[in-house]
Amino acid sequence: MLAVGAVKNMFALSRSVYVTLWKRSASQAAGQRLDISGIYPPIATPFTKQEELDYHKLEENLQKYAKISFKGLVVQGSNGEYPYLTEEERVEVVSRVRLSLPRDKLVIAGSGCESTRATVRMTERMAGVGADAVLVVTPCFYKGKMDSRALTHHFTQVADSSPVPVVLYSVPANTGLELPMDAVCGLAQHPNIVGLKDSGGDITRIGLAVHKTRGLDFQVLAGSAGFLMAAYSVGAVGGVCALANVLGRQVCELERLCVEGRWEEARELQWRLIEPNAAVTRKLGVPALKQAMEWFGFHGGACRSPLQPITESETQQLRQNFSSNGWL
Repeated sequence: MLAVGAVKNMFALSRSVYVTLWKRSASQAAGQRLDISGIYPPIATPFTKQEELDYHKLEENLQKYAKISFKGLVVQGSNGEYPYLTEEERVEVVSRVRLSLPRDKLVIAGSGCESTRATVRMTERMAGVGADAVLVVTPCFYKGKMDSRALTHHFTQVADSSPVPVVLYSVPANTGLELPMDAVCGLAQHPNIVGLKDSGGDITRIGLAVHKTRGLDFQVLAGSAGFLMAAYSVGAVGGVCALANVLGRQVCELERLCVEGRWEEARELQWRLIEPNAAVTRKLGVPALKQAMEWFGFHGGACRSPLQPITESETQQLRQNFSSNGWL
């Protein structure tokens, strides 16, 4: 006879397998129905001066973001400094965001890692703490070998095992590679892959992705507020925008104007967002984003080393980019 403990363990394991399979089946059946259109700030991770996670300041930011008409939040994306967090920290941040955020707001968790095995594990853990979907960045350490075949295999394995829908993430400024268009088109046919966040800024590529995946219920998100209007004009359905951490209401207003077809008003607003957006992304990066958050009533906090605070001259440049466009 089996010992009582062994029977309990077998029951627990069976129940775990059943729940996992049920969630996976439900995800794959409903994945294409998950509407990810709208605006998401890829939220920053506040740290103390000692570079410890500052959950109190995170919570205060979340309370403010809940009052803005975001579709949801992207947690542990590039602006969350996820490469500098441990696995446990990444999962804990997502867990706390999900517990704090109203249920009608989506939580899209960054679960990308360098290996497929680690990404599968992280994806399952993010789903386990309540993520509604996962954002999976292209592996890049061996970028010379990350061709369409390798990336298609990677994302397919992740999507096959994921309990929640998957959003592809192409960010060449950080990874040094773009997700090839033939891979995007092939992966768009997967029942558990619902969209793409494209941060490259090439509008022809965004338009082509929309065009090539028409009829597949595949959704494309702009990866920056700097080209949000242009992305909407070629068929994107939303954006994951760093600037929304600072000017969230304004970015949501730009979305509304685009959706309503009020292009002249949208253009005027888009112009005023270009310089501030460039400052907190490609020019000065996450340290500048965190500084700007402080100016606008949010907690940016310190960065985790090796990222350093912006210099005095960079701070003056940043302030000029916001003030010359009427935001400060």
